Amino acid sequence: MGKFKWSHNAYYQRFLIRQLPTPCTRVLDVGCGAGAFAGELARRAEHVDAIDRSAVMIDAAQQAVPENVRCILGDVLEQPLPDRTYDAIVSISTLHHMPLEEVLPVLARALRPGGVIAAVALPRPDLVRELPVELVAAIGQRVLGMVFRILRARGQGSWYAVEQTHDVMPVVLDPPLTTRQVRARVAAVLPGARVRRLVFWRYSLVWRKPA
Repeated sequence: MGKFKWSHNAYYQRFLIRQLPTPCTRVLDVGCGAGAFAGELARRAEHVDAIDRSAVMIDAAQQAVPENVRCILGDVLEQPLPDRTYDAIVSISTLHHMPLEEVLPVLARALRPGGVIAAVALPRPDLVRELPVELVAAIGQRVLGMVFRILRARGQGSWYAVEQTHDVMPVVLDPPLTTRQVRARVAAVLPGARVRRLVFWRYSLVWRKPA
């Protein structure tokens, strides 16, 4: 099924964009990769800080993003972030690389009151509780992959094509936490946050900082 491969990360970009507040002056993209999502954010925010700890990814991002994106080589657990600055902090497929109890307080401090943290990351499989979702995902992966491939072949857009840098991105084959475990840990750090399982092997986290 390699020829029907498509990017789940790109697919969920629209979900994260819908979480952005209005107006949105400054955004932090955590784990920006090659900068594709940072470029989309730059169309909706005045300024985007895009951070990644991979020098290869930052080099690629710097070639791809517009002028209102600042690419930062660093780790959010080590890189000093300004307090109460960002209107939104977003992340795709990065939080499962880090301890939630450590990274979420760092992000919360950098968020202005009323700002939003919105993330999509990989959960550990939990077949006992999520078997129906897994079955839908397995079928949908193939059906949508075929549809997207046809649309791309017709020149009707990129339709979630896998980025050229996909193969050099870090991969976690065994994420440490199930969606249920993520929900419990997030609730202890960010009361009121919403965590839910998404279809295509991701979970979402959305939290609005009290004003």
